[in-house]
Amino acid sequence: MCGIVGYAGRRPCKPIILDGLRRLEYRGYDSAGIVLIEGDGLQTVRSVGNLDALFAAAGETSSKATVGLGHTRWATHGRPSHENAHPHDDCTGRVSIVVNGIVENYKELRAELTARGHEFKSETDAEVVAHLIEEHVDEGLTAAVCAAARALQGHHAFCAVSADEPGAVVGTRNQCPLVVGVGDGEMFFASAIPAFMAHTRTVIVLEDGDVVTLHADGAEFCDVAGAPLVREETVVPWDDAAAEKGGYETFMLKEIHEQPAALRDTLAGRLLEDGTVDLSEVGIGDEMLRRLRRIFIVACGTSYHAGLIVSYAIEQLARVPVQIDVASEFRYREPVFDPDTLVIGITQSGETADTLAAMRLAREAGSPVLAICNVMGSQATREADYVLYTRAGLEIGVAATKTHTSQVAALLLLALRLAWARGARTEDELKRLGHELRAVPELVQQLLERDTAVSAIAQRYHDERFFLYLGRGMGFAVCLEGALKLKEISYIPTEAYAAGEMKHGPIALLDKESPVVVVADDGPVFPKLVSNIEEVRARGADVIAVATDGNEVIGELSRDVLWVPKCDHHVAPILTVVPLQLLAYHIAGIKGLNVDQPRNLAKTVTVE
Repeated sequence: MCGIVGYAGRRPCKPIILDGLRRLEYRGYDSAGIVLIEGDGLQTVRSVGNLDALFAAAGETSSKATVGLGHTRWATHGRPSHENAHPHDDCTGRVSIVVNGIVENYKELRAELTARGHEFKSETDAEVVAHLIEEHVDEGLTAAVCAAARALQGHHAFCAVSADEPGAVVGTRNQCPLVVGVGDGEMFFASAIPAFMAHTRTVIVLEDGDVVTLHADGAEFCDVAGAPLVREETVVPWDDAAAEKGGYETFMLKEIHEQPAALRDTLAGRLLEDGTVDLSEVGIGDEMLRRLRRIFIVACGTSYHAGLIVSYAIEQLARVPVQIDVASEFRYREPVFDPDTLVIGITQSGETADTLAAMRLAREAGSPVLAICNVMGSQATREADYVLYTRAGLEIGVAATKTHTSQVAALLLLALRLAWARGARTEDELKRLGHELRAVPELVQQLLERDTAVSAIAQRYHDERFFLYLGRGMGFAVCLEGALKLKEISYIPTEAYAAGEMKHGPIALLDKESPVVVVADDGPVFPKLVSNIEEVRARGADVIAVATDGNEVIGELSRDVLWVPKCDHHVAPILTVVPLQLLAYHIAGIKGLNVDQPRNLAKTVTVE
């Protein structure tokens, strides 16, 4: 989850590295550090806290160094402290490293290194990397990195510099993200492309086990055994402006308002004007879709909620049994696979460790794997048999918004394509649903123009100590996502339940101080929800409903209503989640919290 930036070029690199870290701060803000190769050797600065502390510690002094590394940390092993902050040095001060991920065998390695005379200064698992490189650095930095990489177990990416080779940075990855940026007389390492997007859009995506040596004039690739490799360059379609806030107060608000465009782009060329669906780019033929007997969906967090939403639609429209599981649980429960079971892994970044592990498990067992992903060239897209890209663009805010609704849209396209291939619904029904989905981006735009009403409700409830979210069917999955947003950016304890389960325990939580958010669009389960709302009202709790325009029943039963435009219930989750995103956003804002950097969280979970 940490952020890595590396530079080898001809320009003074201190401001370049610091700017790159600022763009990766969403990946971790427990501590940070920078190391530069100066004329008299390695110079390192570390700080505890967010990047403002590092900027203050690094000072305004200029540096002529043209090679260096930077790191922003999300703590796994060892508390946030100056000693545990990266970069870490070896015993001699000749080598410095930065690491993202977890070294699973660090205790064994640390004991062996200590027995050979190495002295450790931190509590981290990462420091062993510096000492492993030290033992081989006389063979050259690249050879030393290869040797270290061969000794490590776990998910990790790391970069190293050496005072003995002042023009080089060497990096490698194993199941954690690391990309190379190709500039004019300069080269970059980063955990994510935005770190160097101000300087180049030409990237090289690394494979697991790649070892890369960067110099100002290019890159050399080999595997961990030292055998030469060739990797292709790619030009990414984003520009540097995509990484800025564009006039919005926060990245999260910007990305909430980018949802209409993200949805249009995700549907473009796939959902045709006549309401039919073309997913030929994915490569799954109709014969295979007809043959499927079951679908597994594996994901984490917000991506899991998107999968849960559309699991209902797939079963209802295509009549294929769907089983959805949290990826971290799925991989350990010995699931049963076969060639007629499609496994769908949903991951915004394409680097989510648990989802990747679940996908690998399925492929090894002989099931085809489809990745739903937002990042071209990411690990998930390289390991899957098939890929359906969401086209949400760059998302910086830790709390996912536009990537969630884009995932739901992409999965609905798959549900419709499945239904077409299997003849599970009539042509007229499927075309009607296709037209309903085509209208969604404009309906979301209309919703965003109702933000004032959401803000007023947030003002009324921002001091509450607990929220309960209730829904049925796809509305329940929307509740899970809405509750997650409130928890992760406002820190208010929040529970989400299937409304029918309320009487089996959660109703004990209700009193006059408990606002209850109910997702109650005009779907087939609406009459059941009315009974649940009456039960809530009988306990004196205030009801905040997310409901369809013109629903008079909800207007009478609820103290506050967040209205959404009329639409088919299969596409309603894309609409009903938007006011819940805004509600969480405004409550956090009123409380004075940093929505782009919620405490203890990072954007991409690259460790188990």
